[in-house]
Amino acid sequence: MSSFQIIDLSVPISERVKEPLPAKVDYCKHEQGAEQAAKMFELEPNDFPENKAWAVETVTLSTHTGTHVDAPWHYWPTTDGKPSRTIDELPLEWFYGSGVLFDFHKKEPGYEITTEDLKQKLKELNYELKPYDIVLIRTDADKKIFEDNYFNAHSGVSAEATHWLIDQGIKVMGIDGWGWDIPFHLQAEEYKKNPRDGVLWAAHFVGQEKEYCQIEKLANLDQIPKPYGFKVAVFPVKIEKASAGWARPVAIIE
Repeated sequence: MSSFQIIDLSVPISERVKEPLPAKVDYCKHEQGAEQAAKMFELEPNDFPENKAWAVETVTLSTHTGTHVDAPWHYWPTTDGKPSRTIDELPLEWFYGSGVLFDFHKKEPGYEITTEDLKQKLKELNYELKPYDIVLIRTDADKKIFEDNYFNAHSGVSAEATHWLIDQGIKVMGIDGWGWDIPFHLQAEEYKKNPRDGVLWAAHFVGQEKEYCQIEKLANLDQIPKPYGFKVAVFPVKIEKASAGWARPVAIIE
């Protein structure tokens, strides 16, 4: 019997997920695999048992489709005047650490989480953030990944709250919504009313000044049984010079 529990914090890579950047998955069945193998190795499909060989999938998707980790390069070409790092350049130590769960699932979609919201939650939990804690924001938007409004179903984190988290030593922070900022249509509406800086993609653009990573499209945060005292592992796929990498994050409960 295992002495620990592992909770999957990822959404599936699936054509059924309703998002603006959907994945396309082509499934090659075993019979097709026999045909492929026969061509590659100058054989006949019936040389394989029951005309069956390998099953293979071809997946076409953005690095920002599915559960993924954003690298500083995603936000801006530079961070604090230096070239922003891509996903393959970041220290792996960032992606394993103590998890802290902030539960905002009762907030309405579009609500912008503030620094005061975070401080109040920490006060209620009697917990003080530590450098390299991995912060998880629960909105329960992942429950709507197969619904048309998934793109707009989450609350988001403000730029000032993002600054504050980084100032506490947090390098990796994530959310179970489509994005870290509030839904984009709300940003666009506000900008059209009064065009100005600090409205469009404001939390992401914190990366112009401070280096950090976001996890987007997390899932199952409601299954984590406690707000802290657990570990998170969220190693991104190593894609050369990329703005993000897919991940299969997990919470480890001992």
